[in-house]
Amino acid sequence: MTHNEHFTEPSSPPPPEEHASARKPDWLFLRQHPAHMIAIGFGSGLSPKAPGTAGTLFAWAIFALLYPWLNDLAWGILLLLSLLVGVWACQRTATALQVQDPGSIVWDEIIAFWLVLWLIMPTTFWGQCAAFVLFRLFDALKPGPVRWADKAFKGWGYKGAIGIILDDLVAAFLTLLIFAIWRFFF
Repeated sequence: MTHNEHFTEPSSPPPPEEHASARKPDWLFLRQHPAHMIAIGFGSGLSPKAPGTAGTLFAWAIFALLYPWLNDLAWGILLLLSLLVGVWACQRTATALQVQDPGSIVWDEIIAFWLVLWLIMPTTFWGQCAAFVLFRLFDALKPGPVRWADKAFKGWGYKGAIGIILDDLVAAFLTLLIFAIWRFFF
């Protein structure tokens, strides 16, 4: 199989017999392509339990390291570039794994939680903890708008990659909405 054949984009979901052979990512898979490294959150998505939570914790740690060094313009650019690169990386990785929305892909949590943290700053550690809990609840429980975003863009290719990311951005929006309401009234 050539490099290009390995990453061809299916036009529709694979038949059930192909889905049964879906690949489980590991450290070797992670190193096979830069897209895998990015989409799987530099290994945080390999967590055997709650990879989305592990990815969100990774996002929080990286945010804490970068926040003192980046101004608002730099954060905006970083988030925009991360979103564009993320669509590409998620598409390539989901296709390679033969799963439309693999749990090991956590770049969506990373981007969305960076957005939350950036927009609620400055806040205390406990405020960040509250943001973490709210974001994880919205992402895991998928209430109304999050569920819609999760289902609206199912599929393969870049449409599917947008779907992987969109539901987390909606969960981030709901988290930010709760923070805005809290700050308005309290």
